[in-house]
Amino acid sequence: MNNTAYLILENGMVFEGKFFGAQGDVTGEIVFTTGMTGYLETLTDQSYHGQIVLQTFPLIGNYGVIPDDFESLTGTNGNINANIRAKAYIAKYPSWTPSNFRCKDTLNDFLKERGIVGLHGIDTRALTKIIRDNGVMNGKITPSKPTETDREEAKKYKITSPIAAVSQRTVTKCSPAQSKDVKRIALMDFGAKLGIANALAAKGCEVWTFPHDTPADEIMKMNPNGIVLSNGPGDPADPGNNSIVETIRALVKKGVPIFGICIGHQLLAIANGYKTKKMKFGHRGSNQPVKDVQTGRVYITSQNHGYEVIATDSAFVNVNDGTCEGLDYGVSFSVQFHPGARGGPLDTSFIFDKFLKRIEDYAAK
Repeated sequence: MNNTAYLILENGMVFEGKFFGAQGDVTGEIVFTTGMTGYLETLTDQSYHGQIVLQTFPLIGNYGVIPDDFESLTGTNGNINANIRAKAYIAKYPSWTPSNFRCKDTLNDFLKERGIVGLHGIDTRALTKIIRDNGVMNGKITPSKPTETDREEAKKYKITSPIAAVSQRTVTKCSPAQSKDVKRIALMDFGAKLGIANALAAKGCEVWTFPHDTPADEIMKMNPNGIVLSNGPGDPADPGNNSIVETIRALVKKGVPIFGICIGHQLLAIANGYKTKKMKFGHRGSNQPVKDVQTGRVYITSQNHGYEVIATDSAFVNVNDGTCEGLDYGVSFSVQFHPGARGGPLDTSFIFDKFLKRIEDYAAK
């Protein structure tokens, strides 16, 4: 069986490689991530909805598939944590014979079972440099030699209503660890990583996860001690998110401490009058350096975003490019990075403690 695959970029450049996982035609926005590990967390991160994920590290899949590492809250056909929202996956050398005591499957079979197209054997370094030089662009993977029609199809591709596509449909509860002082947290699901709910539950919180379109009054009925705005895909300034921003504005007026992560950070910023813009190629990976403006201390963080908040009063900034990595509003605050790591360093896990301290200080007033 011929498994030759082609990738055509919207600028007309073509790469020839081989399929792994599923085979077929697929179009998406190509983004690269620099993590050496954490490919399972990447694949099950809902923030990659509509995108073709390119791994810059050449060897991917060497420890196989480990279900405990999945990050999606809900999965395909009800299989918890197994949902992949990326359109396709590109790796230089996927491992066919993984070795790990927790391994349950190969990356090839994992992608094939879920209908996710994989492409390997192309010059991933060259493709990454093209994206860095020219910015994020669309592409199409196809088994046939690409034509001008394929290029036009790639060029016209657009991700639409991504948050609505990935958010869960019902309210769910994550039971807390044993604690005498249980804090009730409302987590708004814009494509939330499972690690957020787990990190809060591990600290004794009762986490209730709400669909993205839940009205502010419905959230407040549960009398939350704090509200978390999750990570998620897409452009925060998309008009389709206007109702979410209005909900956040209403929640801000309630005075309850709010903690935003990734697109939650961006949506909270918009609700507070800030603007956002698309980055040239974004921050994706587990090695992004972030500086605390107040202390000067630098942390290595896990990130996945293609948009930034335009701000001159950032609480955290990216050391590489100076972009905003966090804002502090007093009672509420937000960060662009992922304090729960998954996968990545645990440098900023203290951010969850900071949020719980804000809740305690607010309750003491």
